[in-house]
Amino acid sequence: MDLTAEAELRPKRYAGILLHPTSFPSPYGIGDLGKGAYNFIDFLKDSGMTAWQVLPLGHTGFGDSPYQPFSAFAGQPLIISIDHLRELGLLWDEDFNDMPQWNPEDISYGDLIPFKMGLLHKAYDRFNDAEIHDKFSSDEKMMEGLSTFKETATWLSDYALFMAGKDYHNGAPWYMWEDTLKKPTKAERKKWEAKLSDGIGFYTFCQYLFYVEWDRLKKYANERDISIIGDIPIFVAWDSADVWSNQKLFMLDSKGYPTEVAGVPPDYFSSTGQLWGNPLYNWPEHTKTGYEWWFSRIRHQLSLTDFLRIDHFRGFDKYWAVPADEETAINGEWKEAPGENFFTNLEATLGYHMPIIAEDLGEIDHSVIELRDKFGFPGMKILQFAFENPNENNFLPHNHIRNCVCYTGTHDNDTTLGWYRNTYEASRDKLRRYYSTDASDICWVFIRACFGSVANMAIVPMQDVLELDSWARFNKPGVGEGNWSWRYKEDVLTDHLRKRLFETAKMFGR
Repeated sequence: MDLTAEAELRPKRYAGILLHPTSFPSPYGIGDLGKGAYNFIDFLKDSGMTAWQVLPLGHTGFGDSPYQPFSAFAGQPLIISIDHLRELGLLWDEDFNDMPQWNPEDISYGDLIPFKMGLLHKAYDRFNDAEIHDKFSSDEKMMEGLSTFKETATWLSDYALFMAGKDYHNGAPWYMWEDTLKKPTKAERKKWEAKLSDGIGFYTFCQYLFYVEWDRLKKYANERDISIIGDIPIFVAWDSADVWSNQKLFMLDSKGYPTEVAGVPPDYFSSTGQLWGNPLYNWPEHTKTGYEWWFSRIRHQLSLTDFLRIDHFRGFDKYWAVPADEETAINGEWKEAPGENFFTNLEATLGYHMPIIAEDLGEIDHSVIELRDKFGFPGMKILQFAFENPNENNFLPHNHIRNCVCYTGTHDNDTTLGWYRNTYEASRDKLRRYYSTDASDICWVFIRACFGSVANMAIVPMQDVLELDSWARFNKPGVGEGNWSWRYKEDVLTDHLRKRLFETAKMFGR
């Protein structure tokens, strides 16, 4: 047997790190697409990594959650590089005289949002100032790029008007606006666009900056053999440009209020289930349009990343529908979604095999597994779950298959160190016996196990690479405050860490 030829036929064994851009080091209160991002890509390359997984990149709304953005298409203006704007001459040293003192390991959104959005407004005003404009040779190229961006980004006009409308109404959700903007006719929309032209211009400018910077960063990563794994929430926020501009595609009443909302039924973790509150899709209406909105959304996200994880994948098979006036998720019912028809048409539209990862965690039945496997989507294997379950289970590494993604934990899990210290002794005992370890180096026990899995992809949260405790947890589901705020200091990316990652990845053929 030609072992070299056999090896060449095997799928690539990716090794990567899960880290949201907000967690990069930066002097401006939040990670951005500047120096910290490029240093991280270099770190991945030098460490032998071939994948970087991010959370949804959208413009976050209430609660700062990437999974509740104002738009399924717009990028996060809070991660636009401040240094880039300084290089362009659109921000000056004097703009930072009153900059707050930031905690380098945390994001204080309450202070950050007015500060950074204020800087972006200053940059926009200078971009439009004719006297300043003439001083910068880069402006002409930017004007051309901005003009092209406005012509090609089909989602942009809805998003920019929506955000300008929110500013005009002091942040009030769209369903509380006057009818002429809540459900505008073409004539009424033109009047609002004229009235809110400055705000529309500002949000258009911000999106142009975001997409220019993201495109550069993605190219930089791909040139270094780093593939980016994106993330797409299956549902969208009620107060979003998507729902406002496509009301027929959602289960809403005549006033814009949901008739049914998303959630999950009662289970082992919650006796009342989880009531998410997102409006549900009017699937018959989507089907009539050939899933146009959904396919545009997925094509758009795949232009930003190389792979795409679908959060709550089971919602494409069946979804839990709860009457909007319920206070818990108990009194819902399972309803059918157009899973097979949807993905058959999506694959035909894309014209290639879909690089999709199915988030298949939680209560999953056979029909969800059949849907996942019919289209060859890899599912997720979480090592923490393998040992929380005292019995034989599919999360244990000896039960993994190649077509899956192995994680030590996800953004919703505690860090591995925090998990080990807080889990049941029976779980710790099972882990110690399984790996024949005293668990004194538990994070790297898990990293080795993850990279050693037969899974084609192995992804480790940055917090586990850094061996951090529960204080660094990124998200605690069901808790409204204190999430999405962790970031790391620049000096933690040491040569020792690079070497350890590199040697571990290579040991297991990644």
